[in-house]
Amino acid sequence: MIKPPTCIKCGKMMDDDRDYYCADCRSYEHAFVENKAVFAYKGEIRNAMYDLKYSNRRENADFFGEAIVQRFGGYIKGLGIDVIVPIPLHKKRLKKRGYNQTALIARYIGEKLSIPVDEELLLREQSTTAQKFLDNHERKNNVKSAFKVYENDVKYDRILLIDDIYTTGATLHYAAKELLRHGMGAIYTITVCIGRGY
Repeated sequence: MIKPPTCIKCGKMMDDDRDYYCADCRSYEHAFVENKAVFAYKGEIRNAMYDLKYSNRRENADFFGEAIVQRFGGYIKGLGIDVIVPIPLHKKRLKKRGYNQTALIARYIGEKLSIPVDEELLLREQSTTAQKFLDNHERKNNVKSAFKVYENDVKYDRILLIDDIYTTGATLHYAAKELLRHGMGAIYTITVCIGRGY
């Protein structure tokens, strides 16, 4: 579990409780209001996430969804979220994997908290390299133009973006930026796992 001190912007654990922001958040802007995460990306949690993504262990999505509900259910309700939006996979990767692990987690949260989930609002238009293979600079360029909002007339005031792993925040930043560009309101984000803030 993530324990304080944490960055007030991205939620990464930090060593010094006198700091408000981690090094990444001091250096780069983020289009989302704030991110929160349940687990540090290491050990058995890392293995469980890998199995969910690459070994068809879809039941792990319920475990991760329940962890988010238990830890942040009250927080999410307090935000007055209109809709939950999972970070999408490109259609090629979705076809290969057979499911979007983040969408499974989002559906679980939406069902438990009675909040609608919109899996079609945000599209992944570009097939990008897996972020795990890239350094920080490459991660940002990799997803800079990856997302597109599906044209519709709905303008949500408060959106909760869900993703599996937060490293630099590039994926969530550019997804949120695209949503804001189309007239959406505040974008909050929650991830299952997060790296450490140095």
